[in-house]
Amino acid sequence: MFPTNKVEARPDAQLKSHRLDPGTTMVPVPKAGRLHMGIVAESVTINQTIDRESGLALARDVVRLEVQALNQLIHKIDDSLYDASTLIAESTGLIHVTGMGKAGWVGQKFAATAASLGLRAFFLHPAEAVHGDMGRVARGDLVVAMSQSGETEEILRLARALRQAGTTIIALTESQSNPLGQLSDLTIELGRFQEACPMGLAPTSSTTAMMAIGDALAILAAQIKGILPEDFAANHPAGRLGRRLAGVDQIMRTGRHVRIAYESELVRDVITRLGGARRRSGAILVIKEQGGELVGIFTDSDLVRLLERGRANMLDRPISESMTTNPSVITVSATVADAVEALKSRKLSELPVVNHHSQPVGLIDVTDLIGLVALDFDEEADH
Repeated sequence: MFPTNKVEARPDAQLKSHRLDPGTTMVPVPKAGRLHMGIVAESVTINQTIDRESGLALARDVVRLEVQALNQLIHKIDDSLYDASTLIAESTGLIHVTGMGKAGWVGQKFAATAASLGLRAFFLHPAEAVHGDMGRVARGDLVVAMSQSGETEEILRLARALRQAGTTIIALTESQSNPLGQLSDLTIELGRFQEACPMGLAPTSSTTAMMAIGDALAILAAQIKGILPEDFAANHPAGRLGRRLAGVDQIMRTGRHVRIAYESELVRDVITRLGGARRRSGAILVIKEQGGELVGIFTDSDLVRLLERGRANMLDRPISESMTTNPSVITVSATVADAVEALKSRKLSELPVVNHHSQPVGLIDVTDLIGLVALDFDEEADH
């Protein structure tokens, strides 16, 4: 499938094995040092070319090996993942995530994902930690340490210091029997993987697996903690995601910009009374009495239909005779995304917002959402 992972050395060269963190590929290295290996690898790159077909085949093999690593990982998931997620969810302190090199970048991604879900997670660089940043870690905090080999010098130095400080350590590593696993309170075993790098140098399959298990750990912890969509929304106030998760109460029209009439009022009187300077809306919300429940809606389309059908006399009749009864509504606790879906699926232009007593408290007009959220309304929508 790939060129050999082994570097060809002179017959008289003494070889030794190095474990590459976070990968597990064993690469023979000449005693002369890594510089010689680098020169060999560089010469291969310079003197060998790869055509389009071979290049694409190589790329597909990289992805295939990483998929195999993920499939292998699925069968490794056991009670340790649930126990670790529970520790994180029930922690009253901070969650410090640490890792060196590529595992460190995976750790930063895990910390960011956990934080976005409402978990108090931060990345702690292992080298900086043993030079003073350990002051950020307090008793009652958790540390999630990532290292595929479990032999990374900086991680082990930090883990020993954390043990002395009485900090709980959760390890994501190849085996609980390696040095990091032995120093940790709980180990999530990842197992060994065939790296997708032809030379066995770049961590690939192992980091993909580590990131996947980190996602599973963060999401499960959030579920155990009982984090709700509104909690997630609070952590994403900006951008398109933040707008979609925002409550409808943040964008709905309120006060004088919501036209409300009593069902006994004449249509002509309602239109006259509710005219004037206000945000234009094609809907009038109808209630029985002051502070009453919503009983109907009268839109511009309803007015046009009266005139088109030669029923102008209805303008001098109670609005209850021309309104749409039992209109579609949305509750004030819903999100903007809920409102968008309701407008799209029901092909509406206006959507009344009601409280838990079915009283109108606002109105969402489709024009308010254009430019705020990317909408893909059907051309048949009622504009």
